[in-house]
Amino acid sequence: MFLGHFAVGFGAKAIAPRASLGTLFLAAQFIDLLWPTLLLLGVEQVRIVPGITAVTPLDFTHYPVSHSLLAVLLWGAALALVYGWRRGDWRAAGVLGGLVLSHWLLDLLVHRPDLPLLPGGGPLLGLGLWSSLGATLALELSLFALGLWLYRRATVARDAVGRWALWGLAGLLLLIYLGNLFGEPPPDAMAIAWVGQAQWLLVAWGYWLDRHRRLSH
Repeated sequence: MFLGHFAVGFGAKAIAPRASLGTLFLAAQFIDLLWPTLLLLGVEQVRIVPGITAVTPLDFTHYPVSHSLLAVLLWGAALALVYGWRRGDWRAAGVLGGLVLSHWLLDLLVHRPDLPLLPGGGPLLGLGLWSSLGATLALELSLFALGLWLYRRATVARDAVGRWALWGLAGLLLLIYLGNLFGEPPPDAMAIAWVGQAQWLLVAWGYWLDRHRRLSH
């Protein structure tokens, strides 16, 4: 899942209008922003197994700190508390916590049974939608279209940057997604980890874009 997480970030602007799109992206992608650093540190592991699913060659063998349900709930609560304390907008804080959890729930739909409930072990869950490329595309593209529509409905461009930067971001996200689907598998786990750090640029783009748009009402 990639587009779906950014879609939820876009769409959340409708219910947390005071939160920047960058912050919404940060929450929706929080555990996937954390995961590459944990890979680099050797705390979590992934293998590359071409053909393991129809969508991704990644075999997520060990990621309890970033992707166990209990850890995700704790990360979401921590982000919500920090935002609420700093900004005083507890409604938006609750939305941010929900966005962190939404990442795990969306992953649950597509992953093989590899998502742990607890950091220390327990059952592994996953409904396996990645076994079907067509079903995965239908889900992610539909979510992405809905998220963009909700964001455009909630905001209007202040200037040309606010208009064209939105479509530039949408186009870049689609290109990254299609490249991941149809490109060559990554050479090793470290390459995945370093490329994953580039997602921070997408968060930064969200902050930049949102400064060039205003609420529509």
